[in-house]
Amino acid sequence: MERVYKTMKSVGITNLVLGICVIIAGCASGALIITNGARLLHRKKEILF
Repeated sequence: MERVYKTMKSVGITNLVLGICVIIAGCASGALIITNGARLLHRKKEILF
């Protein structure tokens, strides 16, 4: 029975760590997208089609 609890504990810790990594990656990519969008808006008169 103790083996089951150890397995559940390790799975829970892994899920928590992966969740935190996904949140950090999402925030970082969102900040990069907003920054690049602001640069495009700032230089929109220089863009030719």
